Amino acid sequence: MTVTTPLLPPLRIGPHTIDSPVVLAPMAGITNRAFRRLCRESGELGLDAGGASGATSLYVSEMITSRALLERTPVSMKLIEHDPEESPRSIQLYGVDPATVGAAVRMLVTEDRADHVDLNFGCPVPKVTRKGGGSALPWKTDLFRGIVRAAVREAGPAGIPVTVKMRVGIDDEHETFLDAGRIAEEEGVAAVALHARTAAQAYSGQADWSRIAELKEAVTSIPVLGNGDIWSAEDAVRMVEETGCDGVVVGRGCLGRPWLFTDLSAAFAGSPVRVRPTLAEVCRVLRRHAELLVEFHEDEGRGCRDIRKHIAWYLKGFAVGGELRHQLGLVDSLDALERLIATLDLSQPWPGDAAEGQRGRAGSSRVVALPHRWLESRELDAAQRATVLEAELSVSGG
Repeated sequence: MTVTTPLLPPLRIGPHTIDSPVVLAPMAGITNRAFRRLCRESGELGLDAGGASGATSLYVSEMITSRALLERTPVSMKLIEHDPEESPRSIQLYGVDPATVGAAVRMLVTEDRADHVDLNFGCPVPKVTRKGGGSALPWKTDLFRGIVRAAVREAGPAGIPVTVKMRVGIDDEHETFLDAGRIAEEEGVAAVALHARTAAQAYSGQADWSRIAELKEAVTSIPVLGNGDIWSAEDAVRMVEETGCDGVVVGRGCLGRPWLFTDLSAAFAGSPVRVRPTLAEVCRVLRRHAELLVEFHEDEGRGCRDIRKHIAWYLKGFAVGGELRHQLGLVDSLDALERLIATLDLSQPWPGDAAEGQRGRAGSSRVVALPHRWLESRELDAAQRATVLEAELSVSGG
């Protein structure tokens, strides 16, 4: 019997112990209940890495807008749904007003809808930063502190931990992560996570993991999690070794490969075993994903439209003709998906390097859209306060 030595201890998020120190990053249109279940099931789908399962990680919901949640919009109420076996139930909130965020957390607590709340201060999308939200918000330190304080105040009495996810800053000249990390620690958050890019980088270029190491040195009493460019279990191990972080957050790296959580669990347990599925096994996961999306949307057509964006990620590196890829990208029923899969050479082994590396969006660096005169002061003026209050009303949906 081979005895392995874990590379990291379990991750503690308030009262919750996460055996594998891995967190699924919230991704819009991706990390719904169906995808989270698929990640948890990865070790049960015949894609087993030395007995490891993806079920021991922490899986976070898509970003939910605080105002939309308080208004109980159908989209937001659906996005906060969890499977009965999901534990802890983890929800990420977005907001730019302390009172609104506090009220949203109070709703989650009093209605027993969450066991963990993550606050989004990392979104680089222009419609969010233009109103002072997401990765633009920590520049205003008093506003950042107010939102974190309100969330912790409402969640704390119920024993529900609050965490913060953020970026390095707005751009290279306007970094915010060290101030934000210290403030979050002072206000009682349970952990902080850093995507090691600026808002200006969006998802382009390369994440600078040295900034995670800096945050780890500055924030000493709570876990610091690293995020950015983790495409494999080996990347995650290297990030921990280079930065000293207490765990990792994985986003685009698990697109089309939910079994990455099984690999990560194995790696952090000290096992070298990795999942290397054949095309037949990949297609089994793809079919399961489609079924779960149909169940989630309660509509076969909508579920099949949703799976379309995932198909290229699942098939990356495998020999699949262009015409067949095109047809798969137009599937409108589970039967159609099954028929097309049946035409593939399912005996193909894992393609190795051709299947590895970047998935999802990348894009290029850009000038960050911000409210008028946002960078002139670290404090809000009256006009900017009105802008961020308006943002609570204008960023709709989840």
